[in-house]
Amino acid sequence: MDALQPYLPVIYTVIRGLAVVGLVHAIMTRQPIFWMFLLAFGALFGSLFGMIGSVLYTFMVFLPWLRGRGQVAGQAVARGVEAIKPLDTRIREARDRLSESDTLAHRTDLAALQARAGRPEEAQATLYPLLTGIYADDPVVLLTSAELELARANPAAAEELLERVDLRTSAATRTRTLTLLAQAQAAQGKVQDADATYREAMTAATTEEPRARYAAFLLEQGKQDEAAALLDAMEKTERRATPLYKRQEREWFQMAAGLRRELR
Repeated sequence: MDALQPYLPVIYTVIRGLAVVGLVHAIMTRQPIFWMFLLAFGALFGSLFGMIGSVLYTFMVFLPWLRGRGQVAGQAVARGVEAIKPLDTRIREARDRLSESDTLAHRTDLAALQARAGRPEEAQATLYPLLTGIYADDPVVLLTSAELELARANPAAAEELLERVDLRTSAATRTRTLTLLAQAQAAQGKVQDADATYREAMTAATTEEPRARYAAFLLEQGKQDEAAALLDAMEKTERRATPLYKRQEREWFQMAAGLRRELR
């Protein structure tokens, strides 16, 4: 203990600093209230009780949080590196992964890359085994395959696939399924069905896509007034939206802006 005596003021200052940092972190991350009291006590009064609390918080909460943030950052960097690879290279690597392990994730990843490369026939061929196997009714498989059928100008096949999707899976699945179904119906000239499906898709939608696509559909039907009202509503939503939501829905807000320009 005597050997530590010269260092005690430094140790005391460091631990009290940890209490301050911990208190700020606890407030920002909405930790349980007892941590905040404990850390505030250590930061303000520097008591032994408070200092022990700051050390416990550092090792039990703060450091694990930092490790988690580091993992997220590492994953983001990995995704960034992956994104700048040439598409042909990524397709080749995805094929290699699939040959090593034939899983749902590997097949859908390869199909998505093939679709991005403008190869819907190859992508659908990649997905086909899933449509006849144990994943035949998986929403991801059905939705991806339906999108590919639409890209291949096979709306009837897309509609058949979409009618197999369980809309109770999630709100996002429901929104995406109904939006694609409306597109498939419209492409087949089923105007009334498409109109009803678009309206259903807009109910409790998780994205702005149904509204944007329905507005485009209305314009194609010569219903300018209805389209204009829908586009005005989207413009108000965009003005009031958070920056995060604006970024998330940028594609559909931009689509709506283009449609508004057509109306003028």
